[in-house]
Amino acid sequence: MTVHPHEVIAAVLRDVKAVVFDTDGVITDSARVHAAAWKTAFDALLAEHPPEDPGQRRPFSIRDDYVRYVDGKSRFDGASAFLASRGLDPTDATVRAVAEHKERLFTDRLREHGIDAYPGTVRLVRALRRAGMPCAAASASRHAHELLTRAEVLDLFDVLVDGGEAARLGLAGKPQPDLFLEAVRRLGVPTGRCAVVEDALAGVEAGRRGGFALVVGVNRAHDPDSGARLLEHGADIVVHDLAELLQEGVRR
Repeated sequence: MTVHPHEVIAAVLRDVKAVVFDTDGVITDSARVHAAAWKTAFDALLAEHPPEDPGQRRPFSIRDDYVRYVDGKSRFDGASAFLASRGLDPTDATVRAVAEHKERLFTDRLREHGIDAYPGTVRLVRALRRAGMPCAAASASRHAHELLTRAEVLDLFDVLVDGGEAARLGLAGKPQPDLFLEAVRRLGVPTGRCAVVEDALAGVEAGRRGGFALVVGVNRAHDPDSGARLLEHGADIVVHDLAELLQEGVRR
C-alpha cells in the first residue's frame, strides 16, 4: 500500500471547532495596497492642511502610523484616529474626504493590479476543511467580497462578514469584537471553542476581548517588534506564515 505525505493541522488548532480569519494581510495580500493608498491620501491632506506643531508635519508612516492608527479598523475610525494623532480636528467632513480619497486610490490600484491570496493561508484553510472545521472570513473593509473573489478563494469560507454587513447591522469596529462574534454566530459554534487569526493590533485585541479560545497573530513583517506588539495586544501565538500551523502527516 502506498503512503503519501499530506498536511494536517498542528496541535494548537486541534481543540478548536471553527476558525475566523481576518481578510487583509491574513487571507489576501491586500494590506500593503490599503497602506499605500492611505499614505497617498494622508500625505496629500498633511500638505494641504499642515499641523500647527512642526514636529507633527512628517509624512504618514506605513511602518508606524498605519499599524498604530489604521490597520484593522473601519476607514472612518482609522482616518479619525490618525488625524487626531497629528493634532488635526477630525471633523466629519475632513474624515469623510480623506477616507473617500483613500477608497478611490485603493479601488483603482486593485482593479489595475488585482490581488493574490497567501499560499500558506490557502493551504491551512484547505486542511481545516478536510478536517471538517468550518471557517469564516471577517473584515472591516467593504471590499472583502471583491478581494476574496478576485483571489479565487471565496468558496473556501462558509461565512463572510464584511464592512458592508457591519454597517447594516450596526456592529462596532475593532478593537471591539462585534465583527468576529457575528461570524461565529453564523457558524453556529460557541465563541470559546473558536480561534481568530489576525495581523492587526486592533484585531488581536478584538479576539481577546471576544473571549475566543485562541488568538493567532500573523507578523508578515518578520519584525520582532511587530511580533511583540501582537502578543502585547492579545495574541496567544505569533506566526510569520499560516503554513506554520500545518505539519506533515501520512495518508494511506
